Amino acid sequence: MKVAIVHDWLVAPGGAEKVLEQIIRCFPDADLFCMVDFMDDRSAVCGKAVNTSFIQKLPFARRRYRGYLPLMPLAVEQFDLSSYDLIITSSYAVAKGVLVGPDQTHVSYVHSPMRYAWDLQHQYLREAKLTRGPRSWATRALLHYLRSWDARSANGVDCLIANSQFVARRMMKTYRRNAVVIAPPVDVHRFDLCALKDDFYLTASRMVPYKRIDLIVAAFSSMPDRRLVVIGDGPQMAAIRANAGPNVTILGYQPFASLKDYMQRAKAFVFAAEEDFGIAPVEAQACGTPVIAYGKGGVLETVRPVGEPHPTGLFFRQQTVAALQEAVERFERQRSMISPAACRANAERFSAAHFQRAFMNEVTRTIAAAGAGGRQHDSLPDAEVTSWPGDNTAAGSMWGR
Repeated sequence: MKVAIVHDWLVAPGGAEKVLEQIIRCFPDADLFCMVDFMDDRSAVCGKAVNTSFIQKLPFARRRYRGYLPLMPLAVEQFDLSSYDLIITSSYAVAKGVLVGPDQTHVSYVHSPMRYAWDLQHQYLREAKLTRGPRSWATRALLHYLRSWDARSANGVDCLIANSQFVARRMMKTYRRNAVVIAPPVDVHRFDLCALKDDFYLTASRMVPYKRIDLIVAAFSSMPDRRLVVIGDGPQMAAIRANAGPNVTILGYQPFASLKDYMQRAKAFVFAAEEDFGIAPVEAQACGTPVIAYGKGGVLETVRPVGEPHPTGLFFRQQTVAALQEAVERFERQRSMISPAACRANAERFSAAHFQRAFMNEVTRTIAAAGAGGRQHDSLPDAEVTSWPGDNTAAGSMWGR
């Protein structure tokens, strides 16, 4: 088979790039395409050459690539993929809009529909201060166009894969299509179980508005007997640091070894964002650390609350200081019900090996289902799966990122 993999853009490593890396490991001989490629860390592409769009050469593309969003639907349609048997897209913006023929199989792993163009449009307009005036109406017109294009482009996909049930429900609303759910891979093998916990809570994230680090810091600053450690950097850093109480330690960006150490020793990991999936809570559980999380989004699928068998954390239902403080006090009373071993076992459900097996199974099934009406494909190569101890073998900023 001749395989093409299409990703939106390569600028900084993140959760989508971890998915891309595992897809490439499943298909190491595939050709890779994306809008722009300015990423220094080449691990996500496994050292492969990348075919980029015309946006790569436009002025200021390295720093202002999001400003070219209006051109991206056009750009992705210029990739000539007519010679490929299988097209795999890793999409949170435009990648799934590549043009395919009736004899080609298109599998799309959708990290999320374009949230800023669909259900979160009004939130993003408020955050970008684009609620009034000519620039607001121009942006609204652009988002209207993107919604129409995004919905139409889903028609060219044979199999839609979502990273969570939460995203699958969003895809049903936007595309009126069912999606298979395959959780993204988490590097659980890089984290070690630690049963001995210190007397502090931890949060780690980019300091951008929707992550709600400001909420976590405000809640703990009003609980002087509870210590909080904050790891991460971003545009809200100065404001968050200014409002932090003496019991809150803000470390800024930390290398992986330091992050891992704090995550292993923390009493609990605090997570206040509404995420499509949320990798950090799974990484914390891989360390045997319970999670206190805002109970909405993908975290409902990765954390088992107290009251269920083998609990790994608990939820608070409102993004308010009072709700988070109540959850922390509830955790203090119930923490003995959560074992580090249960946290680790739960995290192992999301290993890279599990992702590779589930993804290859779905690709194989899609090709088999389409085979009767399309060209005859050679058999798929076996995925390069590495088994780690305890792995569960059951299958099972305005512009997005």
